[in-house]
Amino acid sequence: MTNLTFFFLLMGFFVVLSINKFIKMSVNKQVKRVTTHTLQEMKQNNEKIAMLTAYDYSLAKLVDGAGIDVILVGDSASNVMAGHETTLPITLDQMIYHASSVVRAISRALVVVDLPFGTYQGNSKIALDSAIRIMKESGAHAVKMEGGEEIIESVKRIVSAGIPVMGHLGLMPQSIYKFGTYVVRAKEDEEADKLKKDALLLQEAGCFALVLEKIPAKLATKVSQLLHIPTIGIGAGSGTDGQVLVLHDMLGITTEFSPRFLRRYLNLADEINNAVSQYITDVKSLDFPNEKEQY
Repeated sequence: MTNLTFFFLLMGFFVVLSINKFIKMSVNKQVKRVTTHTLQEMKQNNEKIAMLTAYDYSLAKLVDGAGIDVILVGDSASNVMAGHETTLPITLDQMIYHASSVVRAISRALVVVDLPFGTYQGNSKIALDSAIRIMKESGAHAVKMEGGEEIIESVKRIVSAGIPVMGHLGLMPQSIYKFGTYVVRAKEDEEADKLKKDALLLQEAGCFALVLEKIPAKLATKVSQLLHIPTIGIGAGSGTDGQVLVLHDMLGITTEFSPRFLRRYLNLADEINNAVSQYITDVKSLDFPNEKEQY
């Protein structure tokens, strides 16, 4: 076994260890395959839901193997995989590609896929067509949509076709140019009241769960208690029914993004840098490959 092979095996071990630490109190070990019904039971049993993003086969396999409840194939792939400044540029075809890779890797987790910007806003027929493409072409289990009252018609149409929908309120990255900033949302009474109203509308429209992003913890707790569907928070405190983080952020692969709510379980950026630097040194010094590493 080469030093580099050993390093990547070790990294895989640490990734699984870190994910296990993230989800250690929230895994329903009785479930062979997590479904939307499983999440509802977890809320009823006060068992927290652990969700992480994944965008490719290799990391999704590690995340699923560690026992994660939900994998979100997020449009954040636009940022962490493609290097875009926002989530807006990623296309439906690209989301299907990422989702297909993840679905091939998993055996237990529920896979939810973001409907990307421009594939559901303003036209419920286009929204349904987009959701159907994701389900048919990727094999995913559900879609996620950002927005409240303004997307209710699309949510209802998609749910009526038998496709599970996860909602998303609070900070909505697809609307970043409308908000103009990534600051905490719904701090004022008017916006907080609208968020609670939208949450109830999404529940009534048939959403099976709701992401609450970057809102005051007290508000997130109130909304979670108000709803009978599970809430999953990111930067929304501990009162939600579950938590989600971007995998590349929590593993320390991306280092530019450091909000208060982010807990880094590894610092893979430094580890990978060190490994690649050592590989370069070994190649240039003729240390690699040695006699045991050739035929």
